[in-house]
Amino acid sequence: MPQGSSHRRPHRVAVIVDAGTNPFEVGVATELFGLPRPELGLPGPLYEVTLCTPTPEVRMNHGFFTLTGVPGLDAVDDADTLVVPGRPDNVVPRGAAVLDAIRRTHARGARIMSLCTGSFALAEAGLLDGRRATTHWMWADVFRKLHPQVRLEPDVLFVDEGGILTAAGSAAALDLGLHVVRRDHGAEIANAVSRRLVFAAHRDGGQRQFVERPVPKVPDESLGPLLAWAQERLGEPLTVADLAARAAVSPATLHRRFRAELGTTPLAWLTGERVALACRLIERGEERLDVVAARSGLGTAANLRALVRRETGLSPSAYRRRFGPAAGEAVTV
Repeated sequence: MPQGSSHRRPHRVAVIVDAGTNPFEVGVATELFGLPRPELGLPGPLYEVTLCTPTPEVRMNHGFFTLTGVPGLDAVDDADTLVVPGRPDNVVPRGAAVLDAIRRTHARGARIMSLCTGSFALAEAGLLDGRRATTHWMWADVFRKLHPQVRLEPDVLFVDEGGILTAAGSAAALDLGLHVVRRDHGAEIANAVSRRLVFAAHRDGGQRQFVERPVPKVPDESLGPLLAWAQERLGEPLTVADLAARAAVSPATLHRRFRAELGTTPLAWLTGERVALACRLIERGEERLDVVAARSGLGTAANLRALVRRETGLSPSAYRRRFGPAAGEAVTV
């Protein structure tokens, strides 16, 4: 898997663990960024993770356990990315040391990520003023009252503002983390990490974070078989009508099922899968954009350019330079 970053030092990630922090988000950060990935066949880890705390002992949310023996907040000064997990007591101000660590990390240009209600800490530190951000939907009203200067988007999975990224509810931390892995190392490696997690490889940040799913009287069949069928045929001229016919339902019923199970529309899902396939083809060395567009089902090179840029922030040529086969060769020492 061609990754130029595999020849450089691993990207350093620091995770601030404050009093009352939710263990789940800490676990997400360590799972995504801290575990070795021998299955990738790379010469070294993608990331190095350091947990850091404002005090020698930190009691986690509900006293599940106490964290000790980890570095202090000075560890953030070496981080390329700082992760700030959430905690439930969001109306209680963060300590000055934590806020100072967040501010100085941002001031030197490192990337900042909040998970779940960790966005409260970023807002309290002044990093989100005038920016788009999200948080857990249950805390949206409280967030607006405390931080009216932030452009809160409460109904999305995550918001990527470049150097500052915010995730919504706890599970959306996985979506944001995989988005970051994809941004750092490309679709191929992000898909491999998602398979290790047994988690959806790519859910667009604009999808709804809270999908109300009442239990049906008669359990409906999962969309899984339909999605697998479609993923094997992305290069074919599949339409929403084709998906509905395969599922033996009307397009309106299929739309409702996609909204209920995935929080998105059939067309948006299909487009996202096609863009992900196009990125993998580019990573594997295919340089002809018309071929990539045809094999991924995106139709034309112009459509490919527009959608790849929309999803990744890069043109296909810039994506190739960053993640294509030559990327690793350029930095080999």
